[in-house]
Amino acid sequence: MDETTPATIGRKLWGRLEAIHVLAYFAPPVLEAQARLGLGDRMVGYVAGRSAPMGPIGPELVTAAFYGFSPAMIARALPAAWATATPEQVLEADQRALTDLLHELIGAADELPRAAELAREAALLQPVLGRPLAAAWSSVAWGGDPELVLWQAATRIRESRGDGHVALLVDAELDGVEAHLTTRGDPPKLRAILGATRGISDAEWDAAADRLRARGLLDAEGALTTDGVALREHLERRTDELAAPAWAAFGAERSASLLSALDPLVTRVLDAGIVPGVVARVATA
Repeated sequence: MDETTPATIGRKLWGRLEAIHVLAYFAPPVLEAQARLGLGDRMVGYVAGRSAPMGPIGPELVTAAFYGFSPAMIARALPAAWATATPEQVLEADQRALTDLLHELIGAADELPRAAELAREAALLQPVLGRPLAAAWSSVAWGGDPELVLWQAATRIRESRGDGHVALLVDAELDGVEAHLTTRGDPPKLRAILGATRGISDAEWDAAADRLRARGLLDAEGALTTDGVALREHLERRTDELAAPAWAAFGAERSASLLSALDPLVTRVLDAGIVPGVVARVATA
């Protein structure tokens, strides 16, 4: 694989930035800030925080945009969350907590100002047309602190990439549960983790697995078949390719500078032990 193409460079930078973005879902200060607003249920806080730039909308649009989550779980969170706190309050609380946390983790790093400015420039090049979450986050005003600018840029970049990935899942005729199953097949650990965090029942897992078997993508034991592996590789490759034009416009020199600035920052973030292992592995690839 050519490691110098915009697609491969973009994937590597996305991995680094993902470690910064996901602090919004796992960092105790963010969860505590949401609880002070009355959003003590972790998944309700997740749904409200991630969708806040869309405004006080109901569950249907958020279910469509998030894609891999149970409609029932989203409906439990919205619109009830907006009766407790406004989207503006949730966004402000999340961003304040993230700014303070990142200041503690990386605020003293010499690379931070350069990383924040380069990431902002890269984020402004990311496509939003046909990408609802990316478009919503592009409406959020840039913060005044480099810590917050870096997090906001990471978020715009990951949501643009994620929206493109969702379009590919639609084209592949995979629903949200089927999409999860094409990543690693149907091991019990995947069910346990995603069932809890995405609100997917065993019956829904079983039905999705049966549909994938009928398509020849899973075998009788729940492992990916050759066709299943090929489909997942195609989806990942095309996701990289859809994101590539923005990184090509950003340029190889600035991409290399951003990667160099991000590496020590991401190391500090990972050393804090907040980011899940699966994200940490992507961030260091």
